[in-house]
Amino acid sequence: MKYTEVTITLSKQEPFKDILIYSLGDEGPYDSFEVTPQGLKAYVPTEKFDTAFLEQTLDEIRQMDVECRYTVTDLPDKDYNEEWERQHQPVLVDGFCWVRAPFHPRRDDVKYEIEIEPKMSFGTAHHATTYLMLSLLENESVEGRRVLDMGSGTGVLAILAAKKGAAYVEAIDVDEWAFRNAQENFERNGVKVNAMLGDASLLTADKHFDLILANINRNILLRDMPAYSAVLNTGGTLLLSGFYEHDVEALQDKAETIGLRLVQQCSRNEWTALKLTKI
Repeated sequence: MKYTEVTITLSKQEPFKDILIYSLGDEGPYDSFEVTPQGLKAYVPTEKFDTAFLEQTLDEIRQMDVECRYTVTDLPDKDYNEEWERQHQPVLVDGFCWVRAPFHPRRDDVKYEIEIEPKMSFGTAHHATTYLMLSLLENESVEGRRVLDMGSGTGVLAILAAKKGAAYVEAIDVDEWAFRNAQENFERNGVKVNAMLGDASLLTADKHFDLILANINRNILLRDMPAYSAVLNTGGTLLLSGFYEHDVEALQDKAETIGLRLVQQCSRNEWTALKLTKI
């Protein structure tokens, strides 16, 4: 497959590199990134490269008083997924959870080990939001509970919930590639998770959960929180991430209108996660 490399130079680095990675990769077709001292390099299949989408994304950064320039290079044909995997590093989350690829060594000094075949996808705990969600799950009572992972990606959160003894775990993602990758990772980790392809419209009235995990983005969370609350048992917990500290007020205001109370907030590199309880 032919790839296009977009080299982006930023006048301010943090947290704008993370913002670009999230915007280009989560909401766009870019599937791998390389952080540089000046900004980052973003890679996209040449057939999916769209100048208008790139310019729109960069304009959003420029509106935050950041100078942003880029160059575009068509690369020779080779296996960039293999190149990315070679650079992929494992992640130790708060000393209790080791998230690694199949080609990384095991550890005996952690309580939970999760093996993820990355394939240039998000959800491998490298992103601050995934790290925050895993950290919140460390102290969350999961055993015997019904758990839903919305926007499950690689399935890393669902896997940890299953390993912690959840009675039932359901994982939903709108992206078919992520859905299939998650299924592979569930089998790889020997956990039973009901994987589904779709969005919040799958949350029908007959479903109910004690714990819901949603690491997506601000706009989708604001739109879909009522659907999450509708299937969350009274006293149940909703863990959210995928947004920045300045988004918390809007999310909290929305939560309060649907019977959800904020009980914990934590941040990492300006990304934020919230723990809410259904009253």
